[in-house]
Amino acid sequence: MSQRRFLTLLLIAILGLGTALYFSSQRNRMRDNAGEPLLPSLAAGISGVDSVSIRRGSAKPSVELRRNGSSWTVTERDGYPADLGKLRRLLLSLADARVVEEKTANPALYDAIGVEDPSSPGAGSTEIRYTVDAQAPQAPAHAEPQGVILGKSTGNGSYVRLAGAASSELVAPGISVETDPHYWIDPELFDLPVAKITALEVHPATGPGYVLRRAAPAAPDFALTVVPPGRTALDSKALAPSPAAFGHFAVDDVAPATSVDFSTPATATVSSSDGNVFTLRGTAVGDKRWITVESSKDPALSAKVQGRVFLLATYRYDAIFRPLEQLLQPKPGPHAPPAARQPP
Repeated sequence: MSQRRFLTLLLIAILGLGTALYFSSQRNRMRDNAGEPLLPSLAAGISGVDSVSIRRGSAKPSVELRRNGSSWTVTERDGYPADLGKLRRLLLSLADARVVEEKTANPALYDAIGVEDPSSPGAGSTEIRYTVDAQAPQAPAHAEPQGVILGKSTGNGSYVRLAGAASSELVAPGISVETDPHYWIDPELFDLPVAKITALEVHPATGPGYVLRRAAPAAPDFALTVVPPGRTALDSKALAPSPAAFGHFAVDDVAPATSVDFSTPATATVSSSDGNVFTLRGTAVGDKRWITVESSKDPALSAKVQGRVFLLATYRYDAIFRPLEQLLQPKPGPHAPPAARQPP
């Protein structure tokens, strides 16, 4: 080989290697986003967000949350108020997520890390989409895709893929989200501690009713106003309503009032020291316990509960609608031993 031909081939090889190194460095530079926010515009402020939707394994959202003035509502629960604390935690987790490293851009490998198409039946991925009010101060002129496909968790991070993007990333801290609408409702209706209860009248669905009343407004003791003949009431401490009955009164789900049969309800009427009277009606449907709620002096609560029934935890339901027998000393057994005779 002549020296001239050798130098020509060497020059071509050097140029080819240089070109390859250049494009490789450019590609790596473009993808070197470790430590950057996953969603920069959301990280700049979340107060401009006015809707959030969540879906998994379906073309339609499983949950849709919408801003309504200063409050938020759950679309799948007929516009019932949403839990603002849970919503804020979700948005903060998205805003705080930072890229650890880039992962696959090959669609054939999406399933391995759980960032496949969330509209596919049986998909394990979850898509979180949000919209920003165009009039909000934080609204960006050119926002990044406002959707995240959330995949599997690993360590303290999560695999994600921005909606419409091919590449996926590992981000930290990890992101988690619930897809059941009942999780997103505002669960607490009222808070009535035992110290504020002055009287409780209960009529179970079956069996006799009864009334518990304080001896005086500031007295700590409750008394059963009528005790069946031949029976003895429990002590005042055992008669008092359970703190789990009416304190921080939280429900598990909400449904239209017409969806549950209340033709033979249990009823509990609770009087408070501030003059408010709460009336609760309850019914059992299979293993579920449903109630309606009314208030005599709380317009906000009345508007919140109107036309709705609420799913209640069984332990709380049982603490409210106690049968009379639970407030009485046990009857003597039929074979109780005779009292010991005293020596002369």
